[in-house]
Amino acid sequence: MTDWPFHRYGSIDSTNEEAKRLARAGTQGPLWIVAAEQTAGRGRRGREWVSQEGNLFATLLIDAPANAHQLCFVAGLAVAETIEALAPASKPTLKWPNDVLLQGRKTAGILLEQQGDALAIGIGINLAQHPEKTEFPAISLKAAAGTAPTPDAVLPRLASGWCAWYEVWRAQGFAPIREAWLARAAGLGETIRARLLDGEVVGVFEDLDPDGALLLREAGGSLRRITAADVFFQG
Repeated sequence: MTDWPFHRYGSIDSTNEEAKRLARAGTQGPLWIVAAEQTAGRGRRGREWVSQEGNLFATLLIDAPANAHQLCFVAGLAVAETIEALAPASKPTLKWPNDVLLQGRKTAGILLEQQGDALAIGIGINLAQHPEKTEFPAISLKAAAGTAPTPDAVLPRLASGWCAWYEVWRAQGFAPIREAWLARAAGLGETIRARLLDGEVVGVFEDLDPDGALLLREAGGSLRRITAADVFFQG
């Protein structure tokens, strides 16, 4: 799996959009789509992903498996280990459901989108630069650890890390992924705020359920299962 092909672009609207276009045209994965520049990068819920020079923009196109949503956690582990290998003292953590943090600030994001029977797994990593004005604070690897490897230097390590964790998931299911993810979880055991489409829930981040849903213990003692939300840390 480490020899999956790369499609490289100088400038493109979005690597995820290109992956979906390729899927609609009949192109089958697995393959990586990589761009030096994105003109219309997106994050979850249609939010803009600020695509600055020197950062990594990549999408993996694969056949969509059952329980495809769990691959967000697989990708998070691969990204965190890649960052840690590049900057051993950086101690990246994982923010539910799809972000990688350094020093409590967002340095990478993951976006899963399905197109027919294909799945696009978008990964953006702030290597050299980061946006200053974002709802959740951001940081680059350069700002956090003083190192800014090129995207071309990062991609092989990321692809290898993905393959390793993907094989664990395929062979053993979600349980070992969940365990490894929780070992890096930001805010575990702390009070967090989960913003839903129709309101907010505040509670202690107690666990992930066996399918990856967020489990929050509310003030009244009830356990709330959350499958989609934006998470913010208290204080």
